[in-house]
Amino acid sequence: MTVNLEDMSLEELKSLQKDVNKAIDSYEKRMRDLAKQELESIALEKFGFKLEELVSDKLTKKTKKPVPAKYQHPENPSLTWSGRGRKPKFVLEHLDNGGSLDDLLIK
Repeated sequence: MTVNLEDMSLEELKSLQKDVNKAIDSYEKRMRDLAKQELESIALEKFGFKLEELVSDKLTKKTKKPVPAKYQHPENPSLTWSGRGRKPKFVLEHLDNGGSLDDLLIK
């Protein structure tokens, strides 16, 4: 099939482009589905696993547990710091004024 693009109007070219993009997306989806079916079949028949069982470990993110606060502002206990990461402003100010981290420890 040969299409003479030179004879087509802009509207026809854009319509053709839209149709081609839809065809490409449809083709890629069919190929992904086919590949997935084949991989599921191989995983189950050859190894006895469902495909989800094999890939789920890699896809799930481990959630980090929040670290409890270790230090707090002496006058405003709502300002806290776990001791990890950048020091907050209240800690830096306390250290600049000659204080130590031990002064800010939550007891």
